[in-house]
Amino acid sequence: MAKYRAHLPQISGDEIFLTDGGLETFLIFQENIDLPYFAAFDLMKNDAGRDMLRAYYRPFAEMAVDSGLGYVLESPTWRASPDWGARLGYSDRATVAMNHEAIALMQELRRDFETPRTPMVISGCVGPRGDGYVADNAMTAEQAEHYHAPQIHAFRRADADMVTAVTMNYVNEAIGIARAAAKADMPVVISFTVETDGRLPTGQTLKDAISTVDLATGSAPTYYMINCAHPTHFDDIFDGDATWIQRIQGLRANASTMSHAELDNATELDDGDPRDLGQRYAELRRKQPQLTVMGGCCGTDHRHVREICLACMAVA
Repeated sequence: MAKYRAHLPQISGDEIFLTDGGLETFLIFQENIDLPYFAAFDLMKNDAGRDMLRAYYRPFAEMAVDSGLGYVLESPTWRASPDWGARLGYSDRATVAMNHEAIALMQELRRDFETPRTPMVISGCVGPRGDGYVADNAMTAEQAEHYHAPQIHAFRRADADMVTAVTMNYVNEAIGIARAAAKADMPVVISFTVETDGRLPTGQTLKDAISTVDLATGSAPTYYMINCAHPTHFDDIFDGDATWIQRIQGLRANASTMSHAELDNATELDDGDPRDLGQRYAELRRKQPQLTVMGGCCGTDHRHVREICLACMAVA
């Protein structure tokens, strides 16, 4: 049985829960791994790949244990959905199996590292059907629900605690995922990405996106997050106490201040300034204590999350 599905500990108070950094950019730019389509789940196909993933996750888990903080184990399945699996030669059945394998790896890591002071929540990561930065080939909410349901059901059968939809760039896909998770009786988190102006790639404001998803799903998401953008792109939205702002409880920011278009064309990793990133997180948490889930996205690694951890603990 899933350990925390009925009650996610990261929403029970204002204590910090860490999560990992930019898995795919770390593997590609720092480990020189060939990772077609950013599909980290493909590493699960052999022992060497699984060992590589263990080596990536372990320092984050150790950091959480050493700091006495909770930790969200986010599975390496951002691309483990039917279309992306097919591009890599996987059948739908084989893609589902890889999701099971990924959750099993997260369970192994939890067994190795969890302590009473460091609860570890297993999240099945869902990514967009299309490009993470561009809302191309947009689906209806019904189409999105149908497309993402097999992966979400795989997470449930594998005993994940929750589902996190990461890098959502338009509302219909987020609505479909939230509905599919609700039907599977899985807690779901929606993480939107924004451009340098703080708006979704469609031009919609984050306020409107969150309000639209909540209205269409009966507020099915347990909470919302922001990922794949630098804090300078969205920090001004946290000036206030509106209900929709309080719904945002997690951040996975990019290391770089570059736009999505600039990042897409970059041939070298921009890993930014880890200490500055940590201080920006701390300032946001100072203004909004409900921000409890803290990790990184593109360009970030253990250094960035360590600085985020230290800075946010200082204002906790």
